[in-house]
Amino acid sequence: MLYQLKIIPVTLLPLYIQQVAPDLLLKFDSLHDAEISTETFSFYTSVSSVFSSKIEGEDIELDSYVKHKKFGIEFLPDYTCKIDDLYDAYTFAKSNTLSQQNVAHAHQLLSKHIVAKHYQGNLRTQNMYVSTPEGKIEYVAATPHQVPGEMEKFYSDVADLLAAEMNIKEVFFFSAMIHLVFVKIHPFNDGNGRTGRLLEKWFLAQKLGDKVWFVQSEKNYYQQHQIYYNNLRALGLEYPDLNYDKALPFLLMLPGALDV
Repeated sequence: MLYQLKIIPVTLLPLYIQQVAPDLLLKFDSLHDAEISTETFSFYTSVSSVFSSKIEGEDIELDSYVKHKKFGIEFLPDYTCKIDDLYDAYTFAKSNTLSQQNVAHAHQLLSKHIVAKHYQGNLRTQNMYVSTPEGKIEYVAATPHQVPGEMEKFYSDVADLLAAEMNIKEVFFFSAMIHLVFVKIHPFNDGNGRTGRLLEKWFLAQKLGDKVWFVQSEKNYYQQHQIYYNNLRALGLEYPDLNYDKALPFLLMLPGALDV
């Protein structure tokens, strides 16, 4: 299919399809929920929430969080509150369509203990830089002036992709590319990484069904977090100069999550 999109690049799609293993569908079909899950507790939503948070530096362990979420064991609120918020955002995504309004609401949920209330779900109006722990700038995001227009194009592309028929390799390609383009725009004051990883899985689920929520993509990214960050950095230092032709290593990490 010929995709005519406004902001999400498609040039790597043929090469991506060649490089993804032919057993992608077989691996996907073999996914199943964990026995520990119940009607009121999802083990794999816990996995997603914990490891997406750990990527952002949260000091949380999966075993402790499962005890907290499933069995009601109390920890200090600061230990679990941000993960609870992200768990709520994943739960919301499971029962709602992927749209601009719903992404804003998901961000409101996941950023409840990250940014001030007037920043939750709202596009940023400040310049945004991503820096290393040592204070070195490693990425300059889209300017506040650019953000509304870039996000308008982004959501237009997402809507077109949701309406398009595609095979499973194309679905995985565009899910990862949605994640990548979103975090490169960096539309919110904070919580962009968490939101981008949620969007990736949300798009997958809209196209492939509820089994997607058992994919341990966030755990895979955390276990290879230096590679994850290196692949993000590889596109360039500043938003106007991004080279998405260098995105293939990042895009290929998502199918790798089926081996976790």
